[in-house]
Amino acid sequence: MDITAYDRCVARHSAAVLRFAQDHLRDRDNAKDIVQETFLRLWMKLDAVEEAKCRSYLLTTAYNLIVDRSRRRKYVTRYDGGHENILVVHQPNAGVKEVIDRALGTLTPTQRSLVLMRDLEGYSYQEMAEITGLDMTKVKVYLFRARKAMRARLGDLALVA
Repeated sequence: MDITAYDRCVARHSAAVLRFAQDHLRDRDNAKDIVQETFLRLWMKLDAVEEAKCRSYLLTTAYNLIVDRSRRRKYVTRYDGGHENILVVHQPNAGVKEVIDRALGTLTPTQRSLVLMRDLEGYSYQEMAEITGLDMTKVKVYLFRARKAMRARLGDLALVA
């Protein structure tokens, strides 16, 4: 890839990479850091990345950076008892988005990423497999388990198909 192709890649995909990072991190500043690091890594590998595979490379790199950051900063909040989840779901002032965000926060980073990629961004199973480095069978199994966990956490709200 040459510099002109890199510029085209930035123009075409920067918004999608930012949205992807923001959906996963739920923090715009951290998402911008991920995007910056992602494009820096692309710049450093210009000779190794084909323009046609630019989007896949960017999303895979962003995904890996997000997972690394989550591990380092322990973004995943685990709730030890079902009672806390019930209280969260039934808070009268809690908005639906907040309830869903809390339920997503209880998933593993991989599960959360797969749910967001499929249900929010509309990625195909094949695209999700390429981005995460998992085979398609594992993607489907992890997504099934994540949705099952979301259903259990959201209870009576019936927001998850």
